[in-house]
Amino acid sequence: MTNTQQAPAASRLFESARLGGLELSSRLVMAPLSRNRAGADGVPGELMATHYAQRASAGLIIAEGTTPNAVGQTYPHIPGIHSPAQIAGWRRVTDAVRAAAGGGMFLQLQHGGRVGHPDTSGHIPLAPSAVQFPETLHTPRGFQDGVAPREMTVQDIRSTITDFADAARNAVEAGFDGVEVHSANGHLLSQFLAKNTNRRTDDWGGPVEGRIRFTVEVVRAVVEAVGRERVGVRISPGQGINSVEEGDTEDIYQALLPALARIDPVYLHLIYADPEQPLFAQIRKNWPGTLIANPVLSREDLQADGGKRLGERLLEEGADLIALGRGFLANPDFVARLRTGAPLNAVRPEFLMHVHGAQGYNDYPTLEGS
Repeated sequence: MTNTQQAPAASRLFESARLGGLELSSRLVMAPLSRNRAGADGVPGELMATHYAQRASAGLIIAEGTTPNAVGQTYPHIPGIHSPAQIAGWRRVTDAVRAAAGGGMFLQLQHGGRVGHPDTSGHIPLAPSAVQFPETLHTPRGFQDGVAPREMTVQDIRSTITDFADAARNAVEAGFDGVEVHSANGHLLSQFLAKNTNRRTDDWGGPVEGRIRFTVEVVRAVVEAVGRERVGVRISPGQGINSVEEGDTEDIYQALLPALARIDPVYLHLIYADPEQPLFAQIRKNWPGTLIANPVLSREDLQADGGKRLGERLLEEGADLIALGRGFLANPDFVARLRTGAPLNAVRPEFLMHVHGAQGYNDYPTLEGS
């Protein structure tokens, strides 16, 4: 290198960071990714312990969507955190990650709401209103049409809030550093936010203040159960995933973010973050705490660098941590590959969901060939 040449600036993705009481080895977060590898009873087994331990180099792992109660189950072989066996199964996972010198690990709490089926959970789904899920769902008997959910009574709402708080306590007992409340992607909390799925006329529906109430009360109960430094929240403003239509996205999040900020969870996790869109800048401006950004990645982005460039851009625009998903799926040593510029394994999509073995899950090679 000549005197006029300068070494490339080190990427901020690999800086250490602090999240509440946790010291993270980097700003790279493994995003929560459903893979249907739990047992039929929702108990995590050795497959899942191996999978997460292989990826322990992430600064923070947010483990996949996990149901706080039986009626909230979305698909077959989704893990739960509401029985002693499930707690023990997750304890094997967190022990394996720590044995591999892993960093922090949170567990995403996900209730499917109307995104569920009696053949899977054994229950009629519960939802804010009796609005049928208009898509097909994977069940033990293959893909089937969604069913009309039962509108939640006020007692159902209160019981579900309690279930989230209990699930958070169970997660801490299982060895997690904290939990992420899933208020995104058209699941139950997101259904309460959206006009087309929440047609209630009581205090849990109607105007924006009523529709944000369930998310706010769940987060409040979970924070009271395990402490603010153990609680994050995930949101997906304006995304029509699982056929939700918010209708007044700007008004929803102008009300929701200040209400959450008063409870002060340790982070907000924004999915589909795009530094080119005004929404990202607005959320960064209005959220006073740690912001995890999960970028929108094209196929070209994934093939080029797994999201590294966009992650760096989001850090420049104010994000604190960067959550990436598919890169971690196919690359157990994803952090090392990004750091060194090594080529990335391609995801084998046929093994992403609705299959239950090690193939396409724990058999991706590392740079060392194992």
